[in-house]
Amino acid sequence: MLYDKARIFVQGGRGGDGCLSFRREAHVPHGGPDGGDGGHGGDVVLVCDDSLRDLQSFKRRAHYKAARGRHGEGALKQGAAGAELVVGVPPGTVVRMPDGTTHDLVVPGQRALVVRGGTGGRGNARFKSATRQAPRFAENGLPGEEAWIDLQLKLLADVGLVGMPNAGKSSLISVLTRAAPKVADYPFTTLEPHLGVLEGAERQLILADIPGLIEGASEGAGLGHEFLAHVERTRLLVHVLDLAPLDGSDPERSYEVIERELARHDPRLAALPRILALSKADLVPAEEAAAAAERWRAQLGPEVPVIVTSSATHEGIDELAAELLRRVPVERPHTAAELAAEGALAEHQVYRPAAARAWRVTAAGPGVFRVSGEPVERLIARYDLGNEEALAQIERRLKRMGVIRALQDAGFEPGDDVEIAGVVFELDPG
Repeated sequence: MLYDKARIFVQGGRGGDGCLSFRREAHVPHGGPDGGDGGHGGDVVLVCDDSLRDLQSFKRRAHYKAARGRHGEGALKQGAAGAELVVGVPPGTVVRMPDGTTHDLVVPGQRALVVRGGTGGRGNARFKSATRQAPRFAENGLPGEEAWIDLQLKLLADVGLVGMPNAGKSSLISVLTRAAPKVADYPFTTLEPHLGVLEGAERQLILADIPGLIEGASEGAGLGHEFLAHVERTRLLVHVLDLAPLDGSDPERSYEVIERELARHDPRLAALPRILALSKADLVPAEEAAAAAERWRAQLGPEVPVIVTSSATHEGIDELAAELLRRVPVERPHTAAELAAEGALAEHQVYRPAAARAWRVTAAGPGVFRVSGEPVERLIARYDLGNEEALAQIERRLKRMGVIRALQDAGFEPGDDVEIAGVVFELDPG
């Protein structure tokens, strides 16, 4: 079974805590603070891995967490950064983040950083100054980012075989390539795409048997969206049309339905080169198959080759294979660097953005004010709230950020309660 969708939880490693330490050695009467910084937590990175073919591994494991950073130590020893967690995904994987960002991983080795590890805390040596020569507090490391992300595999194939259910696509790909889909007189369509390799004298083509589409597939009818996603990357389509439908349906209407659903799903698909393969020729008289082919050639014009085929007798198979090898252009694989230079891929960069500056002050009741926003919540998470010096540092930081001034503008008076990140303080800035 082809697993082409997965939802996974990714979490960056927590940053290591800064160290609270003082240098104490014989004959060194004024050693001073020497607590080192904690290391950054590890990031989680998805990497395109050419050895993988589907997303089956994510059905067995859905949670991925990077390593945390080591804590700082005395003697100004900095904690080691947490190891980056690398998760392999098959070529053709589209990654969708909760904020709408997407990553398209198509080139082996291409990377996408999905969540960042938390920053490490600073040791007490970093807070030493002329007026504070023995700081007795240090910062805590921050937790890493976390998110549920969606993965979708869109097959990387040169040619896509499309058509109504039971049009003969599975049989056709089985004789064109070495693929071995289940083929029988089923009353239902194939439930997953199949890939096969067409061997030419000097090149190969990857063919995808796209499960049968139905009317309304572009709007999600049946398994329309899942199947249509797999033809988005193809460079040529083979429309397989049954010469002798068992249900008595009209071939012309079947052709129109498929073409309409392709165009509605993605206008680019409507512009792709086409080949019309009239299948199951062994089930109709030869003159009837020839007449049908002439009608379709007149209707579609010279730009769409029409080939009569039979998977049972191999009629037209060699002609179809030759036409595929001739019409699909030779394309040298691009490297990630070349695609980035052309603007097809964004160059991968690792960076740690500053916290957002948005915070706000609201009155929560008589003598109670609430300060909300990521910067102040990160500030509270940094320090031990049971440490008097740490609380004084929080108050200094709030003043530098402009929070104290905003509280005063909102009617705050010394001694009023201030709530930040669920913690209530009694501030007296004077």
